[in-house]
Amino acid sequence: MPIQRHSGDYVFTSTTGESVRAYVPRSLPPDPPVVLDALLPLLDRATHALGRLDGLSKILPDPDLFLYPYVRKEAVLSSQIEGTQSSLSDLLLFESEAAPGVPLDDVREVSNYVAAMQHGLDRLRGGFPLSLRLIREIHGILLRGGRGEHETPGEFRTSQNWIGGTRPGNATYVPPPPERLMECLDSFEKFLHDETVRLPLLVQLGMIHVQFETIHPFLDGNGRLGRLLITLLLCARGALTEPLLYLSLYFKTHRSYYYDLLQRVRTEGAWEEWLAFFLEGTETTARQAADTATELIHLFDADRKRVQAIGRPSLSALRVHEYMQRKPLIVIGPAARELHLSVPTVTSSLAQLTELGIVVEITGRARDRVFAYRRFLDLISAGTEPIRPL
Repeated sequence: MPIQRHSGDYVFTSTTGESVRAYVPRSLPPDPPVVLDALLPLLDRATHALGRLDGLSKILPDPDLFLYPYVRKEAVLSSQIEGTQSSLSDLLLFESEAAPGVPLDDVREVSNYVAAMQHGLDRLRGGFPLSLRLIREIHGILLRGGRGEHETPGEFRTSQNWIGGTRPGNATYVPPPPERLMECLDSFEKFLHDETVRLPLLVQLGMIHVQFETIHPFLDGNGRLGRLLITLLLCARGALTEPLLYLSLYFKTHRSYYYDLLQRVRTEGAWEEWLAFFLEGTETTARQAADTATELIHLFDADRKRVQAIGRPSLSALRVHEYMQRKPLIVIGPAARELHLSVPTVTSSLAQLTELGIVVEITGRARDRVFAYRRFLDLISAGTEPIRPL
């Protein structure tokens, strides 16, 4: 029988001319405590899968080769959950100075996510703690210059927000009123740094994710930032050397159940069910990431040998092939500038790679052509098709 917990309290608040019930979560950890017995097999498998992924990242010849597409894939997926229609190819084209083919705001939002993630990682590696201040900094980058730029980027909200519905009165969920926000955030930050908590790391991360989404401290960007925090915390706590685990694909695939569980933690204290889902997602995602990294190692090695077999002309082609391991969609002009090669040299190298079946030209145009490292792009694009409305 599920444990009944009182995970928070409802308070009445007045907003947009109506009185509504807003939810104020109680401090973490849950009381009564989460019962871990039934979760231990899931926890063991998730921890093992995470350890395998981290171990693989340490033996990769160049971890940056995998970070580049992984971070961008997460940026696309997390932004899709929030409603953007940008694909991974759109983002890569945007970064390659080619026309994105989608509304510019969509691809800018995804590009901002990449910058926000990188800023957070740089700050953590520089010794800065994952704190409310850093969360605000990351949020400021996440919302700059896009559709959220008018939603006070980098500042906690001072007005009421809500989730679902056309107004607070018919919303699915109404977060804490602004006058209760800082007490919730102060408690949240305290839990982030409470060394007396003896819960396993992944259990803590599952709780932290729910608590952040429940507090919903910003007017916009809460979902993206909440998912980003999972990866940043894994790196900050030493569970991952490189930011290679992203749960957005799992949340996207199971999004109805994901949202339902978040709400059930609030209404029923269903922490065990949520944590089972979170741990299953961590295991599944870590295994997929490790398998994909292994496939990419084999792909790059096999294709490199094919390029080397063409003899002396392969030197420039090898450089272009190596470049496309970082950027699987390229345009000749920008690629030539970054590689410090002439346009004719890059053009000739791409022709060789195309003849080998490694690269495909995807526009059919005579000018401003775009070349794709097709098998690489197919591997990392899995699951990044634009989301359909529920």
